[in-house]
Amino acid sequence: MPKYIFVTGGVVSSLGKGIACASIGLLLKSRGLKVTLQKLDPYINVDPGTMSPYQHGEVYVTDDGAEADLDLGHYERFTGQTMTKDNNVTAGRVYYSVITKERQGDYLGATVQVVPHITDEIKRCITKLAARDGVDIVICEVGGTVGDIEGLPFLEAIRQLRNEVGPGNALNIHLTLVPYIRAADELKTKPTQHSVGKLREIGLQADVLLCRTERSFSESVRGKIAQFCNVQPEAVIQALDVRDVYEVPLLFSKQGLDDTILRMLNLTCPKQDPENWRVNVVERALNPKKKVTLAVVGKYIQHQDAYKSIYEALRHGGLAMDAQVDVQRIDSEQLLKEGVAERLKGIQGVLIPGGFGHRGIDGKLEAIRHAREKGIPFFGICLGMQCAVIEFARNVCDMKGAHSTEFDKDTPYPVISLLEEQQGVKALGGSMRLGACTCKLRPKTKAAAAYGKDEVQERHRHRYEFNNAYREQMEKAGMVVSGVFEPGNLVELLELKGHPWFVASQFHPEFRSRPDLPHPLFRAFVAAALKTPHARRSRSKTAKSA
Repeated sequence: MPKYIFVTGGVVSSLGKGIACASIGLLLKSRGLKVTLQKLDPYINVDPGTMSPYQHGEVYVTDDGAEADLDLGHYERFTGQTMTKDNNVTAGRVYYSVITKERQGDYLGATVQVVPHITDEIKRCITKLAARDGVDIVICEVGGTVGDIEGLPFLEAIRQLRNEVGPGNALNIHLTLVPYIRAADELKTKPTQHSVGKLREIGLQADVLLCRTERSFSESVRGKIAQFCNVQPEAVIQALDVRDVYEVPLLFSKQGLDDTILRMLNLTCPKQDPENWRVNVVERALNPKKKVTLAVVGKYIQHQDAYKSIYEALRHGGLAMDAQVDVQRIDSEQLLKEGVAERLKGIQGVLIPGGFGHRGIDGKLEAIRHAREKGIPFFGICLGMQCAVIEFARNVCDMKGAHSTEFDKDTPYPVISLLEEQQGVKALGGSMRLGACTCKLRPKTKAAAAYGKDEVQERHRHRYEFNNAYREQMEKAGMVVSGVFEPGNLVELLELKGHPWFVASQFHPEFRSRPDLPHPLFRAFVAAALKTPHARRSRSKTAKSA
């Protein structure tokens, strides 16, 4: 019978429940257990796919095409497990399912209510994930903060499920805050006490407390928290601020969190230090021998989580190269005002990430032109690839006014156009080309060299594609199609001849990168950037603008 760990948060949001869950998952996996994780999101959207990055941060995409919460990225990066649509459940999805069943008459005329119908559907989603072959533990993270109105059905479902599975088969971990009040020079436990009290009002008792704090607290403070929150002293874990987020599992392990969890769940597993994580991830992250400066030129850079997987994948590439990656976040809307050459001075590599809409496109195009002409390593992803095609068409192939039909329906050169399967699609939610597809690599290209194989699976999230009507003309001008999706003859990867490293992908490789297994393209990009001490002044013949 699978065991359950329910993780809630209190006092304030953004305490790091996702990182905490992922870290616990890593520790339990290192003890020989098969673990899966699930994010329960209380918002009414069916998924985050139609939400602005400023509202929600990055939309994470799974192999099976689910648009999911960014915490699934933490789960995959820390545990190495592959998440699916079942690993992210929203209130919108739950209500949609219940209403659909009601319309079909599945409830036999009963009055449909939050209890039992909504809570039963939530429990069904949790137990469905637990029913997978060989799963030992399901870690369920409830989004938001205890006390939020929209989160109450999820907490009630957890209360019911815990009673149903019985003692020793489930536990509650509550992440809370122990703030340091500088004026009084004291750590305050009262916010944690109030948060645990609120949890009790809902019918849930915390078994373990993860106390976020910027300063280590004494045993007397630990004892006070344990006494007033009705938990064992060894179950009060200090979630201290760390130099690098990948240290969190080691911090928890040092305090015996995994031992406490296993004891409470009546499990016996051999003690296993996550040595591989310590050596290949944490020590490399804390003690890099080199440094590289890279620019991410996008339009959502004000939100630190909008390109979360991009930033992490760049760090992973740095770990592989034993290098610290200094990411310069550049607003593509402001780039032209600041001056491209001046703003990119000293940059050793330029990355253009994905996105939607015309805002900031001109800045991205000029950043690409600068990288192409100066021989600076360039990496374009999704919209970044499409912008690279537009820039090349305009400035190398002399297609004045070339554009994507997403931004200019009347462009004389629609080098980027709507996917055939997207013609006539009106609904926005879940209707893009989503999930993993096979990409066939062209031999003797930089992409093939990076991957070391001739076929890969990568995740997609887009509506527009490279227009094959212009492929021959661009290839004659020096563009190399280095990867295709053969069933639809869709261009997936592009390179440029005569450039040190200029690679662009229609897919999102960042979603498959792990700190202990960096994505090949990010590793190769960082490696190329390390060979570029400064922005080069010379132009190659094939890279020269028309």
